[in-house]
Amino acid sequence: MSSAAMIIIFSVFNGLESVVKEMYKAFYADIKITATRGKFFPVDTSRLNAIKHIDGVQNVTTEIEDNVFAVNNDQQKVITLIGIENDYFKVNDLAQYIFDGDTVVSIGHPYTAIAGADIMNELGLDINTLSTLTVNYPNPEITNPDLDPTSAIGSLDLHPAGVFKVGDEFDGRYVLAPLPLVQALFHEKGRCSSIEIKADPGTVTDIQKQLQTMLGSAFRVETRYEQNKTLYMAMGTEKLAIYAILVLVLFIASFNMVGALSMLVLQKQKDIAILRAMGALPATIRTIFLLEGVLWSLIGGLSGILTGCIICLLQQKFGIVKLSGSSFVVDAFPVAIQWQDILRVIATITAVGLLISWYPAMRATRVVDPSLKST
Repeated sequence: MSSAAMIIIFSVFNGLESVVKEMYKAFYADIKITATRGKFFPVDTSRLNAIKHIDGVQNVTTEIEDNVFAVNNDQQKVITLIGIENDYFKVNDLAQYIFDGDTVVSIGHPYTAIAGADIMNELGLDINTLSTLTVNYPNPEITNPDLDPTSAIGSLDLHPAGVFKVGDEFDGRYVLAPLPLVQALFHEKGRCSSIEIKADPGTVTDIQKQLQTMLGSAFRVETRYEQNKTLYMAMGTEKLAIYAILVLVLFIASFNMVGALSMLVLQKQKDIAILRAMGALPATIRTIFLLEGVLWSLIGGLSGILTGCIICLLQQKFGIVKLSGSSFVVDAFPVAIQWQDILRVIATITAVGLLISWYPAMRATRVVDPSLKST
């Protein structure tokens, strides 16, 4: 059953990891270019065209983002406002998470935005009414706000026309609005905070190298993994820790096989002695019992792997184990069987079988049947 537990837990980790990775595609592009110094940098049209003509680049978009103070009536919250072009949805996969309203932002009157579901709830906003989200941002051109307090803070009124639901980390943080309006609010006309790129599968690393050579040290070029390195490392570490715990459990559970093999050695003393009398070397006898232990391990392990795979397939098909709560993007525990995990479990079972069989096998090489010895 330990092997079945390994397959099930690995598959659940794989499923959760794939869900998290898909969620992060909503706001993290395949490749992101940011300035190494400062928040914002000028948008260079010739540079953008050069990026678009790199082999493997599908789409390119610019965005600008920063924290703002959002207000609706008596409700207020610090959020991250992102100014986007409509090509943003061709680079990131946010559109599939917009469950209500429009999937575009408009600079026509009224100015529209797309907000996270948690922000909508916390600030009491509704896309079906004329509710307005007012975002406030300090005016960087005012060096002495005491002289002119009214101009020290800029504001922008937005009507939330679309709502997305990705996950708590994003739903309570982001609001998307038209790029020109946000640039004007930030007093950063013609500038952006990042350039984001959608790339063909398998070309991300090559494109990253070309971009870093093209842009030099003034810019940072990061893949989705590098943008979320801590997250990906944490997921890998968790899976490794669970694997170590399950190996320990498997090792402890396998100790009953030591007793079974030891009893087999006692029962086969006469047969072992006959083999020794016929010229069998100690290494041959040892190998027999080692193979016996591995065979027992593989029979139990493979049956466990088969059981685990069947349970995972049933979960994939019918979603037997549900997730409670409304904050999840999936209704049931996601599972994904990977052949690497199956091979890892088989290798672990074989190694544990050899290790556990070593003592009984060594003991068998020292067996001499008393009846044959007396004759």
